[in-house]
Amino acid sequence: MGKSIVILGGGVIGLSCAFELQSRGHRVTLLEPASCGGQASGAAAGMLAPYSENLEGPDDFFRLCLDSLRLYPQWQQTIKQISKQTFEYTPSGSLYLAYHSADLLALEGRLLWQRQFGSSGSVMTGDELFRLEPLLSRDVLAALYTPEESHVYAPHYVSALEQACRLIGVNIQDRLEQIEIVEWKHEVLVRSAGRHYFNGDYLVVCSGAWAQELAQTFDMNIPVYPIRGQICAYESSKHPVKHMVFSSQGYLVGKENGTLVCGASEDVAGFDTSVTAKGIDRLKRWNHRVFPFLNDLEPFHRWAGLRPSTQDGFPLIGPISKSSRVTIAVGHYRNGILLSPVTAMLVADGIDGIQAATSIEAFSPERFERSLRI
Repeated sequence: MGKSIVILGGGVIGLSCAFELQSRGHRVTLLEPASCGGQASGAAAGMLAPYSENLEGPDDFFRLCLDSLRLYPQWQQTIKQISKQTFEYTPSGSLYLAYHSADLLALEGRLLWQRQFGSSGSVMTGDELFRLEPLLSRDVLAALYTPEESHVYAPHYVSALEQACRLIGVNIQDRLEQIEIVEWKHEVLVRSAGRHYFNGDYLVVCSGAWAQELAQTFDMNIPVYPIRGQICAYESSKHPVKHMVFSSQGYLVGKENGTLVCGASEDVAGFDTSVTAKGIDRLKRWNHRVFPFLNDLEPFHRWAGLRPSTQDGFPLIGPISKSSRVTIAVGHYRNGILLSPVTAMLVADGIDGIQAATSIEAFSPERFERSLRI
């Protein structure tokens, strides 16, 4: 018989966990203070790029991201089928640019270890590179081409995920304004504004940067902090960009709707999601060095989202020792969209008592407790 599960947070991680758990026969209630997908999830550029975003080597985080990338083809197809909604999923591949000969060695070194983990990439130069992406600046010396990487259009993906959850029976309660955990050790009882109560057998915390507010409730350190990421978009139907393009300064991603997304300018601003001229100017200062046509264009859209960051850059995923009823899945920073399927699988496997296919020891929610005792 299925378990009764309460999920806190209606971002992409909460929705993904709800979808997977409900699909396995559990009874899921998802509680969201505002609207689903309203923070980091809906504001993301939607890149599924573990090779390009993990530059140093194949650590545990890279392996987690790679596992999730490999889940995506089936995962996104299932979401589309059940939601009856479509969203862009583009296996575009990516280019990571180098402008100087000194950077070429770094690209080649990165390719060596990435090939051991399934990359069929190669270092492109000259005419070969510009055939792949004709509008690149001729100042670009080389690029690491990774065909395996892809991207989604995040707002439509999150919308389809929410609809899929509703259609399979997830009880989504949003715009609750305030949520308070009343009991979690022996049973799960949660109260919203207006004194509405929700109970269950298990609690899954997916509340992103707001999870730090629960540190006192669980009497544990939850060092998750909001990082504001500012992004802009250009109308670029006359200047099509075929791949995700990364440089040391940021990224540019061409979408099917004819826009070119440029990000991200990051700063610490608490929970402020306002867009600043300074933040967007940081993007405009470098992006024309990638695509010179941007010199003649102004962004038609500017926005910001809050990214839940941890002290070591790894998410917190797993149960807590004080109660097997409580699982935490927060702190995915820039990779919530990418990590949504693997996080959902790990959370559901834990609740079902199934040995996880992916090691999660490095993502223990209590690893910072251990560091405090040293």
